[in-house]
Amino acid sequence: MKAEIIAIGTEILLGEIIDTNSAYIAQRLPELGIDLFYKSVVGDNIGRIVETFDRAWNRSDIIFCTGGLGPTEDDMTREGIAKVLGEDPKVDPDLETRLRAWFSGRGYPMPESNIKQAWLIPSARAIDNPRGTAPGWWVERDHRIIVCMPGVPPEMERMWLKEVQPELERRSDGQVLVTRTIKTVGIGEGTVDEMAKPLYGASGIGIGTYARADGVHLRIGAKAKTREEAWALIRPVEDEMNRIFGSAIWGRDEDTMEGYIADQMHERRTTLAVMESCTGGLMANTLTDVPGASEYFLGGYVSYSTQQKIDLGVSAEVIEEFGVVSQETAKAMAQAARQRAGADYGVGITGVAGPDPEDGIPPGTVHVAVATPEGGSHALSMTMNQGRQAVKRRAVTTALLLLRRALLGEVR
Repeated sequence: MKAEIIAIGTEILLGEIIDTNSAYIAQRLPELGIDLFYKSVVGDNIGRIVETFDRAWNRSDIIFCTGGLGPTEDDMTREGIAKVLGEDPKVDPDLETRLRAWFSGRGYPMPESNIKQAWLIPSARAIDNPRGTAPGWWVERDHRIIVCMPGVPPEMERMWLKEVQPELERRSDGQVLVTRTIKTVGIGEGTVDEMAKPLYGASGIGIGTYARADGVHLRIGAKAKTREEAWALIRPVEDEMNRIFGSAIWGRDEDTMEGYIADQMHERRTTLAVMESCTGGLMANTLTDVPGASEYFLGGYVSYSTQQKIDLGVSAEVIEEFGVVSQETAKAMAQAARQRAGADYGVGITGVAGPDPEDGIPPGTVHVAVATPEGGSHALSMTMNQGRQAVKRRAVTTALLLLRRALLGEVR
């Protein structure tokens, strides 16, 4: 089945928002056995929307569309599809009732402009959207399908998972692609490739290696008529990878390093505190993105000024001797965070996020440290000048990787 994705919205063309919806859909099509051939972005102009849908309708079996389902005049997705198919939209009474109830339940009347969100054409049926006012459209005619979903990512993702994907799975009569991603750390990409090479010839299996900020990932892919058959091909290869890489494997698929840290902290019943400078609270924010973080994360200190570091317990003598941006200061910050919060582990981060150097230290220079329950500490350094935001994110990832080593007993 040949697929195409159309993202609608002038704000995407102007770069005001990033089109994450298309990437989300594209990542999920292979496992459904759907081949993506084209992706387009079109602004809020009825002529260009009609032109884009007309081209897609004539070359693709299924079109996935996001955006343009709102109530305003510049939301033209329904109008564009109706023109391409030569069908007139009409208000669906059931949709109108549900729409008015949605507004009534929130204590105010529905603006009449929202009535277009109750439109349907003869070839369309509504797709449920409990997270918003705009139902999606499932359009089917002449052995072709158009699936329209809202542009708001949480609404689109829920609609995909609960409504669209299950329907596509029911209709699948070809091969599906199933993948498993194995996430390793502490081994270089070339070495990982060499270690996995004996598995590359496995029947019906494709394996690729990818360097990422949190280590090297191995992706195992298998095509078969059903998901069950594909998994049957993947499992023995995954088992052999577990044997080959052992403790270097820290996660799979959608696992995150902060999620791994949370699991390890819960399992060991240990606690953590952090003191960070150049990352400005990003470490604490990342840790608390995981539900239940309050059970192990006691708190964090954002100590941007030198004096505040000293006030929080960092040795003034260490800063004076080694400098505020140094491994020694990072270690002192980790120890101060641990002691001040009464935690088992402490993390310290100091550096120059950029874009300019500070006191002769190049931008992108970062030192991270971990203090352990045994009273020891260990530090790592990095230099990566790819912009302020990238430096901060990489610093947090490096700190999480070092904390992983400490939890595994590799650093005491």
